[in-house]
Amino acid sequence: MARLKDLYKSKIVPELAKEFNYGNPMAVPRMEKVVISMGVGKAVQDKKFLESAKKDLMMIAGQMPLICKAKKSVSNFKVRQGVETGLKVTVRGARMYEFMDRLINLAIPRVRDFRGLNPNSFDGRGNYSMGLTEQSVFPEIDTARIEFQQGMNITFVTTAKTDEEAKKMLSLFGMPFREN
Repeated sequence: MARLKDLYKSKIVPELAKEFNYGNPMAVPRMEKVVISMGVGKAVQDKKFLESAKKDLMMIAGQMPLICKAKKSVSNFKVRQGVETGLKVTVRGARMYEFMDRLINLAIPRVRDFRGLNPNSFDGRGNYSMGLTEQSVFPEIDTARIEFQQGMNITFVTTAKTDEEAKKMLSLFGMPFREN
């Protein structure tokens, strides 16, 4: 069993149930999925960027990413409708807990000048989004073979009804939120 899933069942569920007065343990918020996405706008000029980003995202998430195509043509960005411009992966279950464990304990501490995650990045429905400026903070990525730096967006989707419940749950998982 994943370490964070065991932590969730043994410590987080009882603490959230006590703090938010849940009578039923099934009413306690839980993690639903983690969505990792990369916008690869450079792929318009050179397909090599898309392949490199796809390989990196596959190593980070542990599964094959979905290639996203542009919905509209935007002449200022030299993008045509249907051109491959992004990648995304939805991670659930045991892989999700393993990814969260690596992110919290290995990747986030390796970010330069890190002062904590923004506590205001909740969407109002209990979901949290954060961004990383480079993929090299993950230990799976060999920094010597990186061709270009690529950022990514990470969204944690929870079953929490409010941002307060989601923030408490994520902080119990070990997410380093900064103080306002």
